[in-house]
Amino acid sequence: MNAAVAAPRADQAVWAPLFGAWLIAFLATAGALFLGEVMGMTPCVLCWYQRIAMFPLVVILGMGLLEADGRSIRYAWPFAWAGWGIAVYHCGVFWGVVAEGLVPCGKGGSCADAQTQMAGVVPIPLLSAIAFTGILALLWAANRKVKA
Repeated sequence: MNAAVAAPRADQAVWAPLFGAWLIAFLATAGALFLGEVMGMTPCVLCWYQRIAMFPLVVILGMGLLEADGRSIRYAWPFAWAGWGIAVYHCGVFWGVVAEGLVPCGKGGSCADAQTQMAGVVPIPLLSAIAFTGILALLWAANRKVKA
């Protein structure tokens, strides 16, 4: 048996974690658009910033999947880290950990409003933080496979 056929190529090994990261970004984007456009929930300032970090990940990671290109990871890292940082900060705002003077809310919904909960239980900022954490974990896994 040919050695090239027996061992998977690095780009094939990267595809699964890249797809997982893309799927999370896609579902998070679809969820954000559903909440805003269908449910009519006006996003707060921090939600907008998280959207700015999440939406490009769908395109960047999707393009990386076309050729199972590990280079797309380096373009996704800054967006994922920025979104994660904003999401964690937003969780702090929601739970009252961040002082009221540091809340950047302006026009739009309140960053700490009770309306920012899914089914009245799970805060939307926490969902965003979980999504960005999953994306970062999968990007890390993909990056390890690229370097292996």
